[in-house]
Amino acid sequence: MKTIEITGTLREEFGKTTSKALRKADCVPCVIYGGEENIHFYVTNEGVRNLIYSPDIYLVNLTVGDKKCTAILKDLQFHPVSDALLHIDFMEVFANKPIIMNVPVVLEGLAKGVQAGGKLTLEKRTIAVKGLYGDMPEKLFIKVDDLGLGKTIQVAELSFDKLEIVSPKENVVCSVKLTRAARGAASEGK
Repeated sequence: MKTIEITGTLREEFGKTTSKALRKADCVPCVIYGGEENIHFYVTNEGVRNLIYSPDIYLVNLTVGDKKCTAILKDLQFHPVSDALLHIDFMEVFANKPIIMNVPVVLEGLAKGVQAGGKLTLEKRTIAVKGLYGDMPEKLFIKVDDLGLGKTIQVAELSFDKLEIVSPKENVVCSVKLTRAARGAASEGK
């Protein structure tokens, strides 16, 4: 898993007024939980841009004041109208304690249904998995070579080394849909 360094400043005051002032100064209020105590801090928008606006998942090396810790991005809050970043939640991680993360999915191979004229669609971009952060992959690779026309791959059919899948088993990860051209070819062949 990729790592990123982020430096934050400890927050002395809390509340709506202080948070608004921070956002006006191009900063984002944050909290880190999961350790001995919750730590409230803030970072600049520029300091977290590469973490927030990326399809990749990162292990975050956080430095807040004199405390250093390893964390993952747990939750983001955006303004409903302007899409401005309002708040970030980080969760501290430990080498011996499992975590749950949404890991991006990558489809590998050429499906049989695509060769027959179908269209491969990715229904779920991420899958929630549980495991130690040292075992978390950057991406989950799923082979689709045997996927035929009108067929799907569900979460229940997948398994990954050292990881437990937490996403609902009935969720469809990808499917090969019948296109208009494939339907036409199938009806002409009859």
